[in-house]
Amino acid sequence: MKICVFCSANANIDPDFFRMTEELGRWMAQEGHTLVYGGVNQGLMECVAKAVHEGGGRTIGVIPRIVEKSGRISDYVEVELLCDDLTDRKQMMADQSDVFIALPGGIGTLDEVFTVAAAATIGYHQKRVILYNMKGFWDGLVALMSDLQVRGMVRGQWETYVSVASTLEEIKQMINTP
Repeated sequence: MKICVFCSANANIDPDFFRMTEELGRWMAQEGHTLVYGGVNQGLMECVAKAVHEGGGRTIGVIPRIVEKSGRISDYVEVELLCDDLTDRKQMMADQSDVFIALPGGIGTLDEVFTVAAAATIGYHQKRVILYNMKGFWDGLVALMSDLQVRGMVRGQWETYVSVASTLEEIKQMINTP
């Protein structure tokens, strides 16, 4: 399975996020899953790629040309897919992936999550989108989504399009359940 991981490229964040990300990457490699990610050599992106690579797994980096020019491509990218901009990057990542997992991240991660979730709401795909709620990181977003639901801003239930997992065990169950 190709698992797309959206996450932070920042280094000065909770060390537990790195530990949990490394655990995810090791599991992906052990299970023979391929990592699809942004290909940057910083933060959680570098952490998950290193864990997958060192575990013998395959990594696909979808890298905007501006990142390539800046020299921030990870050494753990096995297959490098260059793109023109972030819009192309999201589409290429979506096309390459079977499931999406969002680790802690910022504006870019939110953009990626909502792009793939919105695409699912109108039928472009039926791929699972999972928020890995490390240490409650996504609690505020979950509350916002629930508020949007109550206000009638989401057709159906938002949980139909975005799942929330607090542990790697929960992610394993979600991925192995159709």
